[in-house]
Amino acid sequence: MDLPEDAGQLEAEAVRRDTRDRWLMSVPALMIIFLAAAGPLLVMVIYSFLTPGDYSGVKWEFSTNAWSSILVQRDIFDDTLQWADAHLTIFWRSVSLSIITTVLTLAFGLPTAWFISTRPPGKREFWLFLMTVPSWTNLLVRTIAIQELIRAEGVINNVLIFVGIIDEPMQMMFTNFAIGFGMTYVYLPLMVLPIYAAVEKLDVRLLEACYDLYASRWHAFTRVILPLIKPGIIAGSILVFVPCLGAYVVPRVLGGGKNLMFGNLIELQFGAGRNWPLGAALSFLLMVIVMIALIYYIRITSQERKDG
Repeated sequence: MDLPEDAGQLEAEAVRRDTRDRWLMSVPALMIIFLAAAGPLLVMVIYSFLTPGDYSGVKWEFSTNAWSSILVQRDIFDDTLQWADAHLTIFWRSVSLSIITTVLTLAFGLPTAWFISTRPPGKREFWLFLMTVPSWTNLLVRTIAIQELIRAEGVINNVLIFVGIIDEPMQMMFTNFAIGFGMTYVYLPLMVLPIYAAVEKLDVRLLEACYDLYASRWHAFTRVILPLIKPGIIAGSILVFVPCLGAYVVPRVLGGGKNLMFGNLIELQFGAGRNWPLGAALSFLLMVIVMIALIYYIRITSQERKDG
């Protein structure tokens, strides 16, 4: 009569033993994560509440000036508080260009992913290879290649002058357009691949059913295709938006010293600015924004799984 109870205890003991073994096997990975990620992050948090050093580094004196100076700053003449216009401008430029880049990569990436997924199975690998092969090249090299396209004597201006559309070169370098153009090119594969993975799983019989029920192409796209590939679109958008916020190389090369973004501002504080607490506070703020975006993605995907 005690056999079912004993079997339940044995099963519970086996589950506990398996859980304990899994945690023990995860200890090396957890230690690496803590030392390589949580440790430096803790240092940055501590630095953000300290006082800048005279020449670099920090003084071990508690201060919240780094956090307050993100939004406000004191006037050098009358010591009054005013908005930190430079920081707010850079923050707005970073967010707006990241959103624009995400939208542009989605506009180009969705048709590209659909085209690749509708090729014969033997040819899809070739098109995916063409899409990913630029990523094998160093980011700086790809950015300089974009620079050769849009500079005053570059390919685009020369072609437009030769055709007769313009009479003199357009100024595209060192503008927000140049940064957006460069980031769209660099991060386009990050949008294409998740959407391709979602489109490839799409059951084409659903489209045939739509057309049999006299649905237009637009209704089939908006009511069938988009809801089914929505997880891929969200994943691609997150993969593009997050690195765009902290982009450094593309804004530095194509934007020059005038059009800074969040990553350039952080580097400036640790470099020429010699304000490590402000750089640490900006870095932590950027991480919080990224975490919010990732949490939103996790909640959306979890809801998709819950809804089946």
